[in-house]
Amino acid sequence: MSAVYDVVGVGNAIVDVIKSVPDGFLIEHDIRKGGMTLIDQPRALQLSKLFGTDARFVAGGSGANTIAGVTSFGGKTGYIGKVAEDALGRYFRKAMEKVEIDFPTASLEKGPGTARCIIGVTPDGERSMNTYLGASTEFTDEDVDAEMIKQGKILYLEGYLFDKPEAKKAFVHAAEIAKAANRRVALTLSDSFCVDRHRESFQHLIRGHVDVLFANEAELLSLYETQDFNKAVQLLRKDAYAAAVTRSSKGSVVITPEEVISLPAEPVKKVVDATGAGDQYAAGFLFGYARNRRVRDCAKLGHIAAAEVISHYGPRPEVSYRQLAAKHGLL
Repeated sequence: MSAVYDVVGVGNAIVDVIKSVPDGFLIEHDIRKGGMTLIDQPRALQLSKLFGTDARFVAGGSGANTIAGVTSFGGKTGYIGKVAEDALGRYFRKAMEKVEIDFPTASLEKGPGTARCIIGVTPDGERSMNTYLGASTEFTDEDVDAEMIKQGKILYLEGYLFDKPEAKKAFVHAAEIAKAANRRVALTLSDSFCVDRHRESFQHLIRGHVDVLFANEAELLSLYETQDFNKAVQLLRKDAYAAAVTRSSKGSVVITPEEVISLPAEPVKKVVDATGAGDQYAAGFLFGYARNRRVRDCAKLGHIAAAEVISHYGPRPEVSYRQLAAKHGLL
C-alpha cells in the first residue's frame, strides 16, 4: 500500500492552558517546577480558577504538537486521540482542522471532559505542567484507526498514553498494526516520571517494536537508571535501532547502529517558553526521516523547529517551518 501520510500520531488530545507566573506562584500553590504532574479534575478546576481569564488556550498534547510541526514542514499528517464532546473538545478539533491534520477519532459523548494541561511559565522560560487527562484516557482499541496507520510512513507514539491500561493496550495494538504493514514506528518517552512509571514496558517496546526513539537526557538516564550519560547511550545502542536524545542548550545526540553524532542547538536570542521544544525537535526529525534524509539533516531540522517554538509562548509553530528549513538550505 502506498503511503498517504508522512506521519500518523497516536497520543493524548489536550488543550494547553498557559500563563506566565513568578517562581513564588509555583511554591505557593505546590506546583512542581519543570516537570509534568498528573492531577485530578478538582485540582484542574482549582488551578484553572487561579490562572484566571487571561490565560492562553492552545490545542496541545505532546504528540499532537509534534504532528502540527510535521505539517508546518509541509508533511501530510493524521492524528488519533480522544476528546470529549464539549467546548474544549470542539476547540481542539477545529485547531487540528485549521492546520489540515486529519483527525478522525470520534468524540466521547459521556464521561470525563476533554483533557487539559495547565502550564505555568516562569521568567527563565521553564514550564511546569499540571495535566488532567480526562477524556484522553478513554482511548481504547476501538479508537485505533487501522487504515490510517497503514497509510502512514511513520507511526509516532506518545509515551504519556501509557498512563492507563486500556490506552496502553491500544497503543501497543497500533504499533503492531504499523509493523505488520511494514511501516516505521517512532516513540517518545515524554517525561522522566512517565519513564519511572513504565520503565519495563518502554524497554520491551523499544526492543521489539520501535525504529526511532526520542528522549531528552533526563528520560534516557531514567530509562537505564544511571546518572552516566555515556553509559546510557551505549545501553541504548544495544536496544534501539535509532534514537535522538535532546540535551537542551547542548544540542542533541543521534544514535544509530553505525555511529553516535552530536549536533549543536540552533542559537536563540531569548528563551520565552520552553513548552514544546522536544515535541518540535521530534517534528523536524520525523519530517526528515519520512523524506529519507540523512539522520544528521533530520536532527538539524529538529533544532530549527525547537529554536522557533521556544522563542514564543505556546507549543506549536507560529512561522512556517518549511520556510525556515529552506533558508537553512535543508529543503
